[in-house]
Amino acid sequence: MIDIDDTITIDGYIDVVNKFLKKNLTYEDIPNYWVDDIVPQKQLDKYLNYFYNKINVYDYVKINGNSTKVIEELTKYYEVVICSAYTDYRDIEKCVNIVPYKHKWLLKNLPSVNPDNFIFTSNKRCIKADIKIDDKVANLEGDAELKLLITAYHNKNVSNEELKEKNIIRVNTWDDIAEILLKH
Repeated sequence: MIDIDDTITIDGYIDVVNKFLKKNLTYEDIPNYWVDDIVPQKQLDKYLNYFYNKINVYDYVKINGNSTKVIEELTKYYEVVICSAYTDYRDIEKCVNIVPYKHKWLLKNLPSVNPDNFIFTSNKRCIKADIKIDDKVANLEGDAELKLLITAYHNKNVSNEELKEKNIIRVNTWDDIAEILLKH
């Protein structure tokens, strides 16, 4: 099971926030994962409307390293499932609008993955997989023999002790993932 945002792709969200705020923020300016921390509270509703109705974040994302190439190779040895969150309780009605954009991006950029293996949810704990790859520790909870946390701007401060306690291995790049999963 592999996540999309900040795992397979990077940078789209900050580009959209910058476009909305007319700023040039970097990841160093973001205290943690949530956009609420950088979009002023009085503009949050307007931003969420913009994000879910006026712009396609997947027009702005970049491929994270060689993620798509490694995933293509993984499909030769594993049943690859892409599992992506979309539920946003701040705007529960409009958040579903992002799903078609995710789906189209996956079809275009990961043609080796069977579209039947695209899962859009926000409760990744209920997904049982032999291997989980994600950028959020919470998304790696639940059943999995191997849990890989790919380093992202918002998880750099997760301690080695916490990862060890949760049986999670940190990987910094998709080359690290290939090294672990494609050893022959």
